[in-house]
Amino acid sequence: LIGRRIMANAAACAPGWRVIGLTRAELDLEDDAAVVRRFREDAPSVVIHCAGLTRSPACEADPEAAWRANVEVTARLAGLAQGGRLLFFSTDLVFDGTRGMYREEDAVNPLGVYGRSKAEAEVQALRRPAHRVLRTSLNYGESATGDRAFNEELVRQWRAGRVPGLFVDEYRCPIGAEVTARIAWRLALATDSALGIGGGEPAARIFHVAGTERLSRLEIGRLIAALHPELNPGMTAGSLKDYRGGPRPADTSLDCRKVERVLGLSLPRFSEWLAAGAGPDAWNG
Repeated sequence: LIGRRIMANAAACAPGWRVIGLTRAELDLEDDAAVVRRFREDAPSVVIHCAGLTRSPACEADPEAAWRANVEVTARLAGLAQGGRLLFFSTDLVFDGTRGMYREEDAVNPLGVYGRSKAEAEVQALRRPAHRVLRTSLNYGESATGDRAFNEELVRQWRAGRVPGLFVDEYRCPIGAEVTARIAWRLALATDSALGIGGGEPAARIFHVAGTERLSRLEIGRLIAALHPELNPGMTAGSLKDYRGGPRPADTSLDCRKVERVLGLSLPRFSEWLAAGAGPDAWNG
C-alpha cells in the first residue's frame, strides 16, 4: 500500500538517487542470510522500512509471528543500516487511546499485540542515532492485492452485500497513502539539522504523519460510502462499550504539528483530500 506509493514518487522525491523497491516475494525479511546478502550487494545509504505484520487480529492470533515480523526484522535492519539511515514505519496504536491527539514525546502504552510489537520495534530502530520513526494512522489507497487499505476492506464488504458495523466512539486520523509516501521521502532524505534533530531524546527522531481531521470509524465509513453509491453501501453504528473482541484503543488521534513545522507544510483534512480527488494532485505539500 504505502510502499507502492513510495516507489511511484521516487523519481520526483529522490532525483539522482538509485532507488530499489523490494516486495516480500523478492526478499523475505525473516531470512537472515538473504537480508545480509542483499545489503552487501546494494550497500544502501537509506532504508525505508514499511513492511510488517500489520493486521491486529493476525497479530493477536500469533504473537510470536508478530514479534518476528515487526521486532526482530526491524532490529536486524537497524543494525545492518547503522552506517546509513533507516526510516521505520510505526503506528498510532502504540498509544492506549485514553485521550487522543498524542504528541511524539508522549509515553506509549499499547493495548494489543500489534501495538506492543511496534512500540518495541521503535526502541530497536532508535538505538542507532541516525535512524528515524514515522508514526501514521489509517492510510487510504490502492494495494496490489486490493485488501491492504481500510477503504479497500470496506468496499470488499459492500460488494459482497455485507453491512459492516462501525464504531461511533473509536477515533483515528486517516490520511492518503500518497501523502504519507511523499512525506516519508522528505523525512528519509533530510539532514538532521533540517529536521531539528540535534542529539537529545529518541523522541526527537519520531514524527507523526496523519490527517488533521479526527474522525470516528462511522464518519470515515460514511466518507468512503459517498464515493461508491453504485454499491448501495450500508453500515450500522456500534459502540466500543458493546465490543467483546480484543483490546481496541478509543482515540489514537495524532498531533502532527511537529512534522508540519519542520517540513514547512500543511497536512490535509481527510474529507477535503477525498473531495479533491484523492489522487496525486489532491495535495500540493
